[in-house]
Amino acid sequence: MAEVLIRYFAAAAEAAGVEEESLAAVPTVGELRATLIERYGDAMRRVLASGSFLVDGVVSRDDGRAVGARVDVLPPFAGG
Repeated sequence: MAEVLIRYFAAAAEAAGVEEESLAAVPTVGELRATLIERYGDAMRRVLASGSFLVDGVVSRDDGRAVGARVDVLPPFAGG
């Protein structure tokens, strides 16, 4: 896979400055996390500190999880 579609929601979209983009594929959530922090800095670091990733429809905070064709970056949500 050459690219992965990244979709950003709420605070994650604010940190990235876009709602979605295609990036060069990375093998794991941990590598994607590092890429996004490098690309978008402290604002994204704060979002990812308590947010999560939705990888092909499955919520994950596991840095070892394989990245699929689409990843949604989800900020922490209030409520229960």
